[in-house]
Amino acid sequence: MTSLDTPPLPRPPRLSVLDLVPVRSDQTTADALRAAVGLARTADDLGYERYWVAEHHNMPAVASTNPPIVIAMLAAATERIRVGSGGVMLPNHAPLVVAEQFALLEAAHPGRIDLGIGRAPGTDPVTSWALRHGAGGVSDEAVSRFPEYVDDVLAMMSPAGVGLQLRGRVHTLTATPRAATVPAIWLLGSSDYSARLAAAKGLPYVFAHHFSGQGTAEALELYRSTFRASGEPGALAEPRTFLTVNASVAESAEEARRLA
Repeated sequence: MTSLDTPPLPRPPRLSVLDLVPVRSDQTTADALRAAVGLARTADDLGYERYWVAEHHNMPAVASTNPPIVIAMLAAATERIRVGSGGVMLPNHAPLVVAEQFALLEAAHPGRIDLGIGRAPGTDPVTSWALRHGAGGVSDEAVSRFPEYVDDVLAMMSPAGVGLQLRGRVHTLTATPRAATVPAIWLLGSSDYSARLAAAKGLPYVFAHHFSGQGTAEALELYRSTFRASGEPGALAEPRTFLTVNASVAESAEEARRLA
């Protein structure tokens, strides 16, 4: 029996995996993708919560150039684990394209898809320019309109869609016909910008501690203290967040420290 003044035991943290799908010097891209599928299956079997892949371009050692395609592979190869992006760099893409991709993934794997969104380019300026078909790359305008693009993605994936005004008429755009469920939307960040935006929109927030170890506590406190439940599609009733951290895993603590 537990006395009334005994504090409850802390709940163990739920663990997830963030995979860049690394291509080692002795591997092909096919080898790296097979390794990612094998790791996702292992994480699924071990009860991990999520398996996310990140968008990077024009990097010889990184194979996760197109998260929706990799997510489709991983979701098809697993049974239970949530699969998603950590993240899709929204200024690189038209919001409708992102909404369609993830709405289709959610239709194929309902209740298992996460859409993590970031506002950084995730690549060099030349590749950013090429990603947008030479139309200015990830311009200042694309970054400045990031909040608007997030709203568009949320609305397009909802059953009601979004109204687009064109030549005096309103045209409805929906990512998929007759959407039954919607992917979970997370905002990603390594500064206070996305913390403020996620709080204002009532969305969950992820802090990229794995490459920005400074300001973690401050960003999370800012998010929690300014969070506002908006009632919009995909919004939360209360704050929800987690961290991405680097972890070195080995058969002994000594070997793990050496790897780190």
